[in-house]
Amino acid sequence: MLPTGYYAVPFLDRDGPIEIDVATLQTTGALTEPGSLQPWTPPAPGLTVVVEWPTTDDVRVEILTDDGDPKLAAAIELVSPRNKDRPKAREAFAVRCAEYLRRGCGVVVVDVVTTRRAELHGDLLTALGVESSDAVTGSLSAVSYRSVSQDGAGQLFAWPMAVEIGRALPTLPLWLGADLVVALDLEASHTAACEGVQIRHAG
Repeated sequence: MLPTGYYAVPFLDRDGPIEIDVATLQTTGALTEPGSLQPWTPPAPGLTVVVEWPTTDDVRVEILTDDGDPKLAAAIELVSPRNKDRPKAREAFAVRCAEYLRRGCGVVVVDVVTTRRAELHGDLLTALGVESSDAVTGSLSAVSYRSVSQDGAGQLFAWPMAVEIGRALPTLPLWLGADLVVALDLEASHTAACEGVQIRHAG
């Protein structure tokens, strides 16, 4: 349940993330007279390299607030097997979560993937430049994160919870702002989602 002025938008991309930050759209009316735009050929690129784009799934829920323009307040990342299968995929996932935190968004990472073993919390700390040898979660976990920046310095707060097969999913804090937090009841959300698609599960 979100407070007034906040809304959730789900995203599902099983073939890798494709997002448009700036788009050019065709309008119904011409802004210039036909033929007034001169053709332009860009120069040759100064760098051409072969890269391997990591194939990661993008399954998340973004929490936005609409105060004039929509603004991202928090993100809930649902880990998929592809997010954990290779080091590059885990790195891409961790970098995306780190970018949310850098922007001051609350982040919750839910990992219930049993077919791949990886400690994504440690990967996120590495992406943030934090050295930590202590594993605070197992391969199955749900972790809430909150970042605070002040005078150029940053702090990361985490609420790690282990997830066990056959036991209820935990309730975590979902930070929507510096002083605004709501309870994210993962078990109730999972139950409602199963009922919505008529899936029965053993509790």
